[in-house]
Amino acid sequence: MTSVKKSKRRRTSQTFHVLLLETNIKEAKTILPLAERIALDRQGKITILSVLFVPEGEQMSGVAKKASLLREELKTYFERTPIPTRIKTLVRTEEDIWEGINEIVIDENIHLVLTHWSATLLDKDFRQDLNPSNILNLPCDVVIVRPSKSVAEAENWQSVKRILLPLRGGANAGLSLRIGHALARIEDASITLLHVASPETKEGKARFIDEFSPAIDGLKHITRSITAKGEVSQAIVSEVQDHQVLTIGAPSNEIRPNVWMNSLLDKILSDETKTLAVVNEYFPKTISPLQRKDISKSRDRPLAVVVDKWFAENTYHTNEFMDLERLMQLKEDQGVSISLALPALNEEQTVGKVIQTVKSALMDQIPLLDEIVLIDSGSEDQTRKIAADLGIPVYIHQEILPQYGAFHGKGEALWKSLYIVKGDIIAWIDTDIKNIDPRFVFGILGPLLDNLNVRYVKGFYRRPLRQDGKTVAGGGGRVTELTARPFINLFFPELSGLIQPLSGEYAGRRSALEKLPFFTGYGVETGILIDILEEYGLEGIAQVDLLERIHHNQPLPSLSKMSFAIMQVVFSRLEKRHKIHLLEQSDLTMNQVRFSKRRGYFLDQEEIHEYERPPMKSILEYQDKWALNPS
Repeated sequence: MTSVKKSKRRRTSQTFHVLLLETNIKEAKTILPLAERIALDRQGKITILSVLFVPEGEQMSGVAKKASLLREELKTYFERTPIPTRIKTLVRTEEDIWEGINEIVIDENIHLVLTHWSATLLDKDFRQDLNPSNILNLPCDVVIVRPSKSVAEAENWQSVKRILLPLRGGANAGLSLRIGHALARIEDASITLLHVASPETKEGKARFIDEFSPAIDGLKHITRSITAKGEVSQAIVSEVQDHQVLTIGAPSNEIRPNVWMNSLLDKILSDETKTLAVVNEYFPKTISPLQRKDISKSRDRPLAVVVDKWFAENTYHTNEFMDLERLMQLKEDQGVSISLALPALNEEQTVGKVIQTVKSALMDQIPLLDEIVLIDSGSEDQTRKIAADLGIPVYIHQEILPQYGAFHGKGEALWKSLYIVKGDIIAWIDTDIKNIDPRFVFGILGPLLDNLNVRYVKGFYRRPLRQDGKTVAGGGGRVTELTARPFINLFFPELSGLIQPLSGEYAGRRSALEKLPFFTGYGVETGILIDILEEYGLEGIAQVDLLERIHHNQPLPSLSKMSFAIMQVVFSRLEKRHKIHLLEQSDLTMNQVRFSKRRGYFLDQEEIHEYERPPMKSILEYQDKWALNPS
């Protein structure tokens, strides 16, 4: 029996990974027990891929809200499974959907794709095309299930008592056995093996059992076997009448798909009392360098499409992560620790409430955070005392790693906080938030725990502006809209989908952050974003809607200096990317126009220099503290 002997599995060192394709929650709920059983048998994990279609000609970013709501709904249904499970979103036009699924199968090391016989995904492939080339050509095992009406309506498999498993020793025999046995174990059903022999041969039941005995050894749910002679389709259709499930291999390349369809598939699909499971076992093929180049080319897309897709798939909502117990489970499953660092300078009005709110919800009630640390930049008010009285460790950034000196600025505090905090995941939020809520923290942590491909998460929100005693909704973010986003769109358009690149709420993995240089001042957020992009690509970044943020709005002269610093960072990264020289030292002096009744208009010169700290991983003291290899 050749298929048993040659089923030398790929990626045996990897955790077995099942991808459940979902276009309809009810359908996904129905086949989830099979996904769980398959994963349990292999001590594996499950990714539920929520597939969203965008009509041709429409923007993919337009479904970002729908994708977020769907992820939230899916988690309600599926995150309580006994198997490590996560939710992922795929947004594509209908004609690009299988290209996108193929990319995920490769990138996520998927071993088996499981999907419902969904008209949206499969009907065109099997009923309009002569060659069902898309799903059956994925580089992994594939299982397609069309549940019976009773299974679908009950959303369980209690009505399944008997499973028919036709076997002839073909390429899919090994996978058919495994899937048939997994189906049987859901509700303790029995399996009938059916062998259809050609009328011209003398092949009999004894030989059939001998050939398959190594594969079926230990499969206790197999209660009987039948050997029939005649035409395969007729024998299967006849025998399946006494069974509730038929598990069958997909057509090979040597069999014309339309013949396979008409003789068997259509008959089974028309009978709503039967569940059909079609399996296709994958055997790796050698791919030439030229073919690899062609595959790589097929993944290239216009930048606008890449950004549009990223916006739809990597824009989250804080409501998706309100189940803190689920986040705790993800944290424990991954074995990571989480630190929150609070940069502060003269924030006595708000710092106490920020600490109390976050500490109560995310340490005392649910220990999502392992530590909260205040990184002060030389406050002259009661900021440090308030934090210390609340039991929070307090550090002054000028006193951390003093042998390397100290610069003024938030970026300097963030860089030095990497040396202080202990977490595998590090979050930062500003301490001037007047409407503080735990969502400002768990919202930015959620995507990192939910998606291991994400290295860095930015928060965004509505920012009302307080002017003349009145609140202007959405009036905040002036530097964002007038400087940061225009420059990013112009020079780093990959990041143009970031709603608020300068927001003060963000989180990242230590393994990524320690490799990055940090600018010492206002430009730190812009620098981190660009460097994360260059190191990990756009898919390494996510953003989260944190609803509304109320804080102290800075006056225009301060915002002007902030813009000047951000422009320096953008030009610095342009120099690095294109290996050109754009800025001179003299360019770092800013003339601000002032006015007084006595002097009239005059120029006020100020040097605004964004210094760049090296990656923390390159610092010897950091290497010693964390026992790191600098390379």
